[in-house]
Amino acid sequence: MKISFVLNGRPTTVEAEPSTLLSDLIREDLSLTGTHVGCDTSQCGACVIHLNGDSVKSCSVLAVAAEGAEVRTVESLSGLADELHPMQQAFRDNHGLQCGFCTPGMLMAALDLVKHNPDPEEAEIREWLEGNICRCTGYQNIVKSVIAGAAAMRQTS
Repeated sequence: MKISFVLNGRPTTVEAEPSTLLSDLIREDLSLTGTHVGCDTSQCGACVIHLNGDSVKSCSVLAVAAEGAEVRTVESLSGLADELHPMQQAFRDNHGLQCGFCTPGMLMAALDLVKHNPDPEEAEIREWLEGNICRCTGYQNIVKSVIAGAAAMRQTS
């Protein structure tokens, strides 16, 4: 079936089977491999994207749900190839990533949190990111990164 939506600011129309997961459509059909799939069971959060402005685990959403929607992936964060989004820069500066596998989902979830609360505290960040698993960092530097990224975003707005 034909699915039309806005992907990272660009109108997009694709053909997909009704059973196709949004994560598979993004990665396999549209070649946007920043969205990672770590579990296929909606447990790890590596596949988090924004669907109509809200963070969702794309491995738990059928692609047909994107019909008429706005979809943002981690690729949408940097406007220029050599410029990082303030949240990405904060993750880099504060060692909020190691292997990087969970990072796209963490970034997208963190940006949704900051949209709801531009100045989140540690406990709220930990609760918000609860569905995002990181097997490398121990989370302390991720929390520190989100705090720094939120502060940087407040300064630029």
